[in-house]
Amino acid sequence: MAHPVRADDDAGTAWWAAPPTRRVSHLPAVDPELLRVALDPLPPAAPAVVHYRPTVVGPLGDLVDALLDQLDTAALAMFPSWLAGADHLETEGTLGVAAVRALAARTAARSRHFGPFLADLAERGLRGPRRPVGRSRFAPGVRAAGLARVIAEAYDREGCVLVIALPDLGAGAERTLVAAAEWLVRHADFTVWLAGGPLRHVDRVQSVPLMVPARFAGLTSTINRMPAMGAEPESTVLVWPPIAGVPRGDSAAEQALERALAPHDWARDRRWNQTYEWHVLGAAYRLDLFWPVEGLAVEVDGPEHRGRIAFANDRRRDVQLQLLGLDVLRFTNEQVLSDAPAVVDGIRRLLARRRAGGTHPHGDEKT
Repeated sequence: MAHPVRADDDAGTAWWAAPPTRRVSHLPAVDPELLRVALDPLPPAAPAVVHYRPTVVGPLGDLVDALLDQLDTAALAMFPSWLAGADHLETEGTLGVAAVRALAARTAARSRHFGPFLADLAERGLRGPRRPVGRSRFAPGVRAAGLARVIAEAYDREGCVLVIALPDLGAGAERTLVAAAEWLVRHADFTVWLAGGPLRHVDRVQSVPLMVPARFAGLTSTINRMPAMGAEPESTVLVWPPIAGVPRGDSAAEQALERALAPHDWARDRRWNQTYEWHVLGAAYRLDLFWPVEGLAVEVDGPEHRGRIAFANDRRRDVQLQLLGLDVLRFTNEQVLSDAPAVVDGIRRLLARRRAGGTHPHGDEKT
């Protein structure tokens, strides 16, 4: 029987810790989009959380390969955050490749990493998307274990959770999806949460009722009054949290905006994907782009913002941030990619106005 999502009114409770680690758990009646919103920003003690929406469930081997390819793409986009010291290496030439492989080997020697896998992944990460090396040459079990460790370390976390949004599946496809989740747990340090729909054909997975914070649980009561938003593109199957301090590795729009801002001296002191903590007892907010002294936040909205829960949360966040004295500018990915100069000019104008008006009252708070 499905359990409803309940609100956790104790802000200090680790609500996300209810499912057991390194197991497959079913979170009945929990909307995957609500989970994604509630885990942004990622709580300080939480594991790294990656969200996966399968589009096709074929044979088990094909499903595992497709999922590992998606996780591999995520790990490469997170480079060099999971390899200390790699951010100072040259990206071109044989010297850079030799240096990053040596750095990976030294890292593996004092950790649980498998050295050859880490070196291969580091080389592909160093080369970047413009010079792909191709799929990893390692066996699926080696890839799964290595990717779980790399993703966890990218966020300086102890473990990694994969949230799988349960689609409406037939008996065979549901059994295959659960088997793939169990394979990940068995071969790697993954914890898997199956969220969204019911499990109709598999009864061996433990159901865990989840208590989300009240401020997020309340979002579900508002979405029925909202018009349906555009669905996410079918190509968007894996979503992961941004790395603090840099534009999202999976966002061409954030990358393009950073390139457009970089030449301008007036754009100094910008911070990408930092958590804004305005009070020790207040809700924390992750801001895509932020000028803390001036109190200007810029949000770059990709397809993950089109869901009704995310849309309602964005509107509420904007109001709360404005009440704290911040200005909030929102641009869609399409706006940034089609006319970056206009976006930059809008930021410049508002930033100049904020600077002329004096320092934001929370500008010296920790972010």
